[in-house]
Amino acid sequence: MRCIIANFAFDLTAREVTDAMSGVSPEPITGPSVQIGRHVYPAKQVGAVVTRQDRRDFTAGEVTRAMTRLGFTCHAAPPAAASGAVEAASELLGKPTDG
Repeated sequence: MRCIIANFAFDLTAREVTDAMSGVSPEPITGPSVQIGRHVYPAKQVGAVVTRQDRRDFTAGEVTRAMTRLGFTCHAAPPAAASGAVEAASELLGKPTDG
């Protein structure tokens, strides 16, 4: 399937993406992510490995759009991490988190 990432056209298949990501350790998830097999990778990591482009050249949205079209499950930024950071900051400041 033809996908546009970083203003370049790539002819990708799900199998090519799976093969490219095999043996790659997932980085910590801080934003949008892509589930490939049993692993969940940050979208930017998948884009960098598959396209061999610099991560600054494309957006996570471009990658998640392409991976969704190829049949992979994509996730938005994890909301639990954001709320956990707020709670941790509140504890450090000594404020209650219940409003």
